[in-house]
Amino acid sequence: MTTSTQAAPRTKRPSQGLTIERIFTKVGEHPYDQVTWTRRTVVLTNWRDGSENFRQEDVEFPDFWTDTAVDIVTSKWFRGALGTEHREWSLRQIIDRVVSVYRKAGEDNGYFATADDAEIFAQEMTHAILHQYFTFNSPVWFNVGTKSPQQVSACFILAVDDSVDSILDWYKEEGLIFKGGSGAGVNLSRLRSSGELLSSGGTASGPVSFMRGADASAGTIKSGGATRRAAKMVLLDVDHPDVEEFIQTKVREEEKIRVLRDAGFDMDLDGADIASVQFQNANNSVRLSDTFMRAVESGGRFPLTARLTGEVVKEVDAKGLFRSIAEAAWACADPGVQFDDTINRWHTCPESGRINASNPCSEYVHLDNSSCNLASLNLLRFLREDRSFDRGLFAKVVELVITAMDISICFADFPTQKITKVSRAYRQLGIGYANLGAMLMAAGLPYDSDGGRSLAGAVTSLMTGTSYRRSAEIAAQVGPYDGYAPNAKAHQQVLELHQAANDRATSDTYGDVWAAAGQAWTDARKLAKKHGVRNAQASLLAPTGTSGLTMGVDTTGVEPDFSLVKFKKLVGGASMTMVNGTVERALAALGYSKAGREAIVAHITEHGHVVGAPGMDPAHYPVFDCANGERAIDPMGHVRMMAAVQPFLSGAISKTCNLPESATVEDIENLLLESWKLGLKCVAVYRDNCKVGQPLSAKSATSATTGGAAPAAAPAALRRRLPRSRPGISTSFRVGGAKGYMTASSYPDDGLGEVFLKMSKQGSTLAGMMDAFSIAVSVGLQYGVPLETYVSKFTNMRFEPAGLTDDPDVRMAQSIVDYIFRRLALDFLPFETRSALGIYTVEERTRQLETGSYELVDEEEVDVEGLAQSAPVNQPAVPTASEPRTARSAAELLELKLGVATDAPLCLSCGTKMRRAGSCYVCEGCGSTSGCS
Repeated sequence: MTTSTQAAPRTKRPSQGLTIERIFTKVGEHPYDQVTWTRRTVVLTNWRDGSENFRQEDVEFPDFWTDTAVDIVTSKWFRGALGTEHREWSLRQIIDRVVSVYRKAGEDNGYFATADDAEIFAQEMTHAILHQYFTFNSPVWFNVGTKSPQQVSACFILAVDDSVDSILDWYKEEGLIFKGGSGAGVNLSRLRSSGELLSSGGTASGPVSFMRGADASAGTIKSGGATRRAAKMVLLDVDHPDVEEFIQTKVREEEKIRVLRDAGFDMDLDGADIASVQFQNANNSVRLSDTFMRAVESGGRFPLTARLTGEVVKEVDAKGLFRSIAEAAWACADPGVQFDDTINRWHTCPESGRINASNPCSEYVHLDNSSCNLASLNLLRFLREDRSFDRGLFAKVVELVITAMDISICFADFPTQKITKVSRAYRQLGIGYANLGAMLMAAGLPYDSDGGRSLAGAVTSLMTGTSYRRSAEIAAQVGPYDGYAPNAKAHQQVLELHQAANDRATSDTYGDVWAAAGQAWTDARKLAKKHGVRNAQASLLAPTGTSGLTMGVDTTGVEPDFSLVKFKKLVGGASMTMVNGTVERALAALGYSKAGREAIVAHITEHGHVVGAPGMDPAHYPVFDCANGERAIDPMGHVRMMAAVQPFLSGAISKTCNLPESATVEDIENLLLESWKLGLKCVAVYRDNCKVGQPLSAKSATSATTGGAAPAAAPAALRRRLPRSRPGISTSFRVGGAKGYMTASSYPDDGLGEVFLKMSKQGSTLAGMMDAFSIAVSVGLQYGVPLETYVSKFTNMRFEPAGLTDDPDVRMAQSIVDYIFRRLALDFLPFETRSALGIYTVEERTRQLETGSYELVDEEEVDVEGLAQSAPVNQPAVPTASEPRTARSAAELLELKLGVATDAPLCLSCGTKMRRAGSCYVCEGCGSTSGCS
């Protein structure tokens, strides 16, 4: 994209507009005509009680969209009452609904040189969204083009002054934002401390007391009128006299939770009695200054000052106060920290006020009473098969997205007049990305490596440099943001800081991307000096929970892969376990043959990690390191990645650094200190099992090594017995001359639940052992042990009798149990799972010899309903998933395979276990989030 002409002086309204370049589209061919459309039925079920939460039949999506993405868009972004003609039913409808508003607003406000440019803009946006190159944040899809207020922002920052009227306004403004489904942050440091005098002669209540009222309000209103918690952030400056009380607020409440739990109350996350505990609806963070951090390093004293007079109330040991922050974070994950001077050093508008706060997820940091609309790019779309990054295409898509995001402010509505005024005057944008972890893996680069950090930094620098260049080009046509003039010098100095960081970071690894980023920064600075810029800020890294899943990403935001195994949704609401598709691509990039890749994928399917995978070079293990599991990334690896991208972001990063349960207070102190030294703006930590509300895995929890109460005991697994009448199949067999019978019974709708084996005479040793073995396997199945696990453990076991069988599908068996579990796999496991284990029917093996493929047709071509209708009535009920009933997400699967606990709550909409996305949580089942996006 390019500008058509030079801008007129900023005192006049330019009229030339932007010339829009075609990126994907062709003249005379609409993007919708380039894809194959399919019809699907979306059914969302609450796995806790089996109830159906949502159903919409015959929805229309491209054939390459995943079922998860389809489910989320249909249930959350389609507008109109279900069951009426006004309900949206096609992806085309919502894209057209949104894009048409953006196009019209662009035309009305002079953004396009000609009507043809407006048409190209609309088609390019349509193609990019349709093919999942980017997406806007959820409020755009909720509101734009509907009769609702056209709210496009998900992130808000409020302000509270030292008066009762302002405090009550804060309560009201927060409630309105929660009601709309968004979140807000606020700094309470202007409020007098609890020891300061009032004009009436009494003493002030202090900020913590007012936090109680706001917390109760948030818990009552909830978010978006739904059942999930409101998203909010509360901050306090480190020099506030009440900072010590603020640090301890959630620690005391966590201790209260433990006492009440031990007394028999339901204190699980969202339990019946958790509402009696305070401060659970907000994230808390302390704003740390450079002066304080230097005092921590030197072991000096630090003053706490009165809010009204500025007088020193008392001096504290800086190192002791810093340790109390680390101890609180160790005990309950709060507070996080924000480095105030670092944030304001990169502030583009200091003449308009300081940056005091952030949104709930800590990625948006700017002026009080402001908002930010977000959009996220899918990075994996720009990685070529040869592992090079398509910097040219990426820059063009960034230009397209930034143009659209700025146009949205022209028509957007905001929840309060104060936010409206600031947002329109400063036009803050938050372009970011998802799928960084997947892109690095596909490129054969470990997340925690110099190469991985180099590519991440280069891409981030190119994104923000291109965004500011485009912002200056837009300013040349329609003028800079209203607050630019008094802040011009400061804004240009921040651009210089970005470019200087790019120059320092340039390396041989992906040097072409670094060079493109450097040129973008040079162009941006040159154009900004001439025309100004249109937006006070351009970029940040959001959690990308719901929005990421709609683009089919494997990893959200700046995160590494959560785990190497995941759930794939199937038609009809079922699911199956599979290894992330990025793993196969990464193995190919590393030079493994097809056979080698298949063996490694089979190992990952069974074990959940790459350690010990056949034929795999241990030097390649780090490429497949994840946030959790056998090879979890070191906590400092997360910090180093954040430090690699932070200098190239206008805002901050939504991310939590996870630590193992064995981590010490000193570990957290070191992590926070190093984060400050590396130039991060915001940091949050989570030590595994530090909160009572965290659902634990079946792995025994141990007491923390540095004190504190022991975690709750892991809940016992529940046995699901078979009904009195159930489908079953009996099989007679011979193995090496030994004859036996097997009866396998299944649940009416959910897979194998019982196996009985008969061999030899009743009362013999062999018959007794077969009975005992059958009971053990059956009980295990009923407690949720996957059949796949039994198959992987017992096939290939060698002992006599062995040899030829009378089963055409299993001609040779190395033992009786080898035959039994091969037969069970053929009868009860889906093809994809059997294939990973190397178990095929005689028909499938014959087909492979004739066609080179074991499969009859591709998965997309299978008529599931037709097969079900034509199946013989005496066939057993075949389960649609190889995992137990309780595993409905990657987090639950990780716990089952690796015996580790994940720090996530259950989704209140569908009951599945959520997983982290930045500093929030996202549900892979229905797309619900715990944060503000």
